[in-house]
Amino acid sequence: MSMVTTKSTMTELKLRRLMEHNHRLREELTRPRVTISVASMNLINYCRATKDPLIPSVWGPLPKSEDPYAPVEQAGCCSGKLESSSSSSFYHPWKLISEL
Repeated sequence: MSMVTTKSTMTELKLRRLMEHNHRLREELTRPRVTISVASMNLINYCRATKDPLIPSVWGPLPKSEDPYAPVEQAGCCSGKLESSSSSSFYHPWKLISEL
């Protein structure tokens, strides 16, 4: 009798797996699709419309105000240079860079 219950349990397990697989396939079938030609046109239009600051040969150089990769210039009292010393020395909290 144990052999019969084992076979029925295995059959039920197989049936449950097939039903779950069938359900996943049906869900995938209802997922909205886009044809490759439409997806390619969307990508081409996006690339033509969006300026890339890393390709200046195509778009030309960006102004400093629009360039997200431009180095940030510090303004104010700590600009990095000592006003009274030579132009080749930079400010360091306790000594000049030329002394390092």
